[in-house]
Amino acid sequence: MSDKNAKSFFERLTGTIKVSDEEITEDETVKPKRVDFKDGAASSAAKDETSQDQEQAEAVSPKITATESGKSGSWLNEAQEGQLTIDVYQTENEIVIKSTVAGVKPEDLDIAITNDMVTIRGKREKDEEVAQQNFYYQECYWGAFSRSVILPLDVAAEKSEATMKNGILTIRLPKIEKEQTKKIKVKPLA
Repeated sequence: MSDKNAKSFFERLTGTIKVSDEEITEDETVKPKRVDFKDGAASSAAKDETSQDQEQAEAVSPKITATESGKSGSWLNEAQEGQLTIDVYQTENEIVIKSTVAGVKPEDLDIAITNDMVTIRGKREKDEEVAQQNFYYQECYWGAFSRSVILPLDVAAEKSEATMKNGILTIRLPKIEKEQTKKIKVKPLA
């Protein structure tokens, strides 16, 4: 069943097709056009030009160059760190950061806190090696990860706490109370 015109599952799913570099010509490239707006609407000439551009873009956009391994471009570098997903919210007295870190031991996490930023680093280790051809799906991230978050307000870093329960990391950062105006007495010097 090795038909050269048969689409892969990814091509059927996304509507993209695999092409070689030789098949793309300069005529197929889309050049940006200027659209003039009058009274909040594009002029009819600009609309016609824009619709032609969209048709050209639709004709070209399905053509995505892919390497033999199926990975497009060099953006997928195994040496890169993964980025941790997080939720950040506030309560009356603290900022709370939550993240899923399933499969990571507490001792494999490094959390650095300053008054205005938190950095979480860690590594998720594979417990077994599986040959690439034996995977049906491979969506889990394995390896080093990190995430830095700039906090919306200052926190007391020394009073912060981190806990982990059921694969959820929770970091509680007490808010620094806003400085209040303080009156001081002036002492005369002798």
